[in-house]
Amino acid sequence: STMGIKILRGNIFTSKSQTLVNTVNCVGVMGAGIALECRLRYPEMHDKYVQLCAENKVDIGLLWIYKSPDRWILNFPTKKHWKYHSKKEYLNAGLDKFLNTYKEKQVKSIAFPLLGADKGGIPQDESLRIMTSYLEKVDAEIEIYKYDATASDDLYDKTKDWLLSQDIEQISESTKLRKNYVAKVVDAIQSPNIVQLNQLARIQGIGIKTLEKIFSLAQSSLVNEPNMTAGQQSLLWKSSSVSSKKA
Repeated sequence: STMGIKILRGNIFTSKSQTLVNTVNCVGVMGAGIALECRLRYPEMHDKYVQLCAENKVDIGLLWIYKSPDRWILNFPTKKHWKYHSKKEYLNAGLDKFLNTYKEKQVKSIAFPLLGADKGGIPQDESLRIMTSYLEKVDAEIEIYKYDATASDDLYDKTKDWLLSQDIEQISESTKLRKNYVAKVVDAIQSPNIVQLNQLARIQGIGIKTLEKIFSLAQSSLVNEPNMTAGQQSLLWKSSSVSSKKA
């Protein structure tokens, strides 16, 4: 019996599913799209992924579940190398594995992107057809997200508000990043056509390492002061660091 598959257009990170599917390659690079988004959100998972790839433990047809406190991430290889396209047989291999293991792994609800369709080069309808042929046999709640570059994301919005309330100099000091790098991100985050974290990496001159450091700082600040307004956080931040400034 099947619980039915919902097909949605939007941002997979807003899903309420227990498990999210992250599409990966087998060479240890989470450089764009959903993988980059996961790299920024789950840095510990990214470190483990790099290590697993170095040990040749990530391969087509193998799935790896990472359990973070808020949700599970199912890493699903859709490419051998990020440079090359995805292939239909890669989807078949991973979906077959999922179908045979989801029960023992206790996956109750799961959100997939259209596998291999965004950067992978497989046409959307083709990906959906392959996915449905396997997933209609799965007894769990399933969502399939068609990627929407205009779909907003609450984590991006929070990061943006926080960043715009901060002093560039302070961020530069805390992250040990050069001020012009920080300024570039602050500038880019105000662009109306950027609504997701991963899109910041497309801006000329913004490196992933820079994003990692700034996002990590934003995350720890937002976690530590969740009930304060951005303005209050900013004041606290500034006043606490004034004393340590050299005259």
